[in-house]
Amino acid sequence: MAAEQNEKADSKTSSDTDEKGVGTPSETALKDNDEYENLKYPESWQFEKWFVGGYSQGRMIKFKSPKTMYKAINLFAGVAIMFYGYDQGVMSQVNLNPHYQELMGIAPIEGNSRNVAALGGIVSVYYGGTLVGALVAGSLADRMGRIKAVVFGCLWALLGAVLQASAYNITWMCCARVISGVGVGAIDCVIPVWSAEVSSHSARGAFLAIEFFMNIGGLALAYWIEYFAYLDPNHEMAWRTPLALQIIFVLIIGFGINFFPESPRWLMKMGREEEARNVLKATRDADVEYELKGIKKVVKYELETSGANHYAAMLFPKDKYSKQLHWRVFLAVWLQIMQELVGIGVITVYAVDLFQDAGFEEQLSKLLAGFNNLSYMFSVIFAVITLDRYGRRSTMVWGAVAMAVELLIAGILDKYAQIDGPSQRSFGAGVATLTFLYTATFGATWLTTPWLYPTEIFPLNVRAKGGAWSVVGWSIGNGIITMITPFLFQAISYGTLLLLFGLNIFCIPFVILMYPETAGRSLEQMDTFFEHGDSWNVFKASHNIRDKGIDDWRWMKKMNSEEHEHLEAGRRMSTAVRSPEEDEKDAKMSWTKRPVYTLRRKGSNAGIM
Repeated sequence: MAAEQNEKADSKTSSDTDEKGVGTPSETALKDNDEYENLKYPESWQFEKWFVGGYSQGRMIKFKSPKTMYKAINLFAGVAIMFYGYDQGVMSQVNLNPHYQELMGIAPIEGNSRNVAALGGIVSVYYGGTLVGALVAGSLADRMGRIKAVVFGCLWALLGAVLQASAYNITWMCCARVISGVGVGAIDCVIPVWSAEVSSHSARGAFLAIEFFMNIGGLALAYWIEYFAYLDPNHEMAWRTPLALQIIFVLIIGFGINFFPESPRWLMKMGREEEARNVLKATRDADVEYELKGIKKVVKYELETSGANHYAAMLFPKDKYSKQLHWRVFLAVWLQIMQELVGIGVITVYAVDLFQDAGFEEQLSKLLAGFNNLSYMFSVIFAVITLDRYGRRSTMVWGAVAMAVELLIAGILDKYAQIDGPSQRSFGAGVATLTFLYTATFGATWLTTPWLYPTEIFPLNVRAKGGAWSVVGWSIGNGIITMITPFLFQAISYGTLLLLFGLNIFCIPFVILMYPETAGRSLEQMDTFFEHGDSWNVFKASHNIRDKGIDDWRWMKKMNSEEHEHLEAGRRMSTAVRSPEEDEKDAKMSWTKRPVYTLRRKGSNAGIM
């Protein structure tokens, strides 16, 4: 009888919910909320009123379909990422402008070590600003919301753009570059987190392609604007105009984001549950109560561990939880540094110098560099295939191998391209071809992974700060590379490419030994790895997890659909290093084919084949 009454009550609750519509939460959801009623939500930050902009439910744009809102959010995030690409690439031809060099007091460049250092310094100080901006914005985004943090970054970027476009000496330009870097670092840190938390992830691969396609599109746009501006006899406007055009991007981002929804996770963290529910309804097709409950669970955990969710604890851990965060910080920062060590900053920022060293005239070198940026942009589309099909580890390992081979051959050809002779042109064409192949390989493999990885390894409660640490690593890597590259081209010329070949080989063992495979795994599964792995070595950590009786223990390779079905059905996965099928196939293999088969099997188990 009691069971019948319960069924009737459940039926009544369900029908009541249907009659009232999506605006009223179900009785079941209200019961689930009991455990969250005693949570002490943080008060609004006392200095928040001094920051302009922010989320308003009444101001938020509304669409009939959540899919339309999703597309609008992705498009807007793409414009912000495009600005980041534009700002990063805008100095590539400004550095070559004779009027700019004279005004900054760094002419002539050739053979003058002081001017070479100054040229690299003007470019690299920007990344000091991005480092500071990312750390500040990561904290502000948690204190006063993602939208206000983006507006904060836009104000700095606006000031920096105005000062850069009006600079009249090197001190002025360096200060402007740092200020602009603070703004771009803030935007670059918060926008990926905001778009990830507001949007549904049903089209994750497609969004990733759009995001980085527009990123490199911004870099290419900056280059071609400068190229055509340089054709104008007025060389002063040829470098001031591209710098001033940054203002358009900043105004669109800083003004437009105020009409978009705030992160529902941040709203829930501040105790604004109804607003969080309304944001989810505006961006989701399905029922939002299940997702809302998941957000509450994360918020509850965040508030309970709030003592470890700040930068100092992540750098200097004192307990097991903060030690796990510390290791994730290292992985994110070092991956971004490795992304720069493989050489992309050298090729994109100093491409014209590279082509000129290979024997091409200045005008043709500029054209080649521009077309190289375009091929770089379209190569990003292949990242969707490589990342999802082959996993993160395999993509990075084989990407580094391919880039190493390309750089090695390009370096050898570049040596002979600099020697006058009948074959000089052929050697130069070989260098250009391999440079195009290198940037395309990077775009299809290493460009996306260092930005995707932090969103997959950091818990939701520190995702904004995790994004900040990722930008810190990117800033360190870029700052070092852009500072020393002018020296490298003058000191060792073609040897620069051979050095980058060695750095690509240097990065491969780190990826194989230290980075767990995240493809096909949920955030909860990633927490399992960092909680139970107990080792920096992925292979040893995997065996530690296996020994603790945890089903998902093969962290060297991507989890396939069959293994997911086993876990979802509650069936235990095999803990054997080798399956019976592998043993049987190995026994039947002829001695001539066995070494190749064994190598492929070991490579597969390591997640690189």
